[in-house]
Amino acid sequence: MEQKSSDITFLTEKAKIIRRSIVEMISLAKSGHPGGSLSLADIMTCLYFSVMNHDPDNPQWTDRDRLHLSKGHACPVWYSVLAECGYFDKKHLSFLRKLGSLLQGHPDRRVPGVDVASGSLGQGLSVALGMALAGKLDKKDYTVYCIMGDGELQEGNIWEAAMAVSHFKLDNLCAIIDYNKFQIDGRVDEIMNIAPLEDKWKAFGWHVIVIDGHDIKDILRGLNEAKKFQGKPSVIIANTIKGKGVSFMENTVDFHGRAPSGDEIEAAFKELKG
Repeated sequence: MEQKSSDITFLTEKAKIIRRSIVEMISLAKSGHPGGSLSLADIMTCLYFSVMNHDPDNPQWTDRDRLHLSKGHACPVWYSVLAECGYFDKKHLSFLRKLGSLLQGHPDRRVPGVDVASGSLGQGLSVALGMALAGKLDKKDYTVYCIMGDGELQEGNIWEAAMAVSHFKLDNLCAIIDYNKFQIDGRVDEIMNIAPLEDKWKAFGWHVIVIDGHDIKDILRGLNEAKKFQGKPSVIIANTIKGKGVSFMENTVDFHGRAPSGDEIEAAFKELKG
């Protein structure tokens, strides 16, 4: 069982390690999605090092909490966290997206800690629905977390699943929206506006929690509230910054799916050193 910590300093330092790992992985691969990986670093750190019940030595532990990264292109943050927890040797991080590597550009079940392949946007909440419903039927006490991108909410399948999750009163499911306001083609509100998010999720019968996705204390507040809430599913709308932690990547659509190169790599590592 992974040891949990609610120490803000410890979790902040872990998030810095994860961010450096993300940049290093993508730089070596010369390919990947840094923006949406960096925006999730604090949330993923809090989940794996403070909130979730899981065991790196037994990835298929029956009573573990489940996480499904619906926005699978942000897998560098997941790989970094899993490696930091000890699910697999960190040496694999140097081979992101390489032919035959354990760590491909979207996660699949070969990776210890990954239950279902992802990356086809819009499908993740349906996957989480199945996991949560199975937990209820089997009378298990685990929680299922589903992380979605904000641009992904433009997919109709998300809202069909949201309706079903609410219908079955799956209070063992917590959806998390990485609301960084950008998708691959530009600003979300310009491509297809998804606001007002709070009102929409409430209308679908969900308990809505809004947090600052980079404030460790606020993240823990939201996750713990969701874990305790009963009677309906919870959704956490996490206000985040695309590319958080590297100033020239922040709020920059160019780094949705572009690896840093040359002087950019050195500049990024310099900012993430402290």
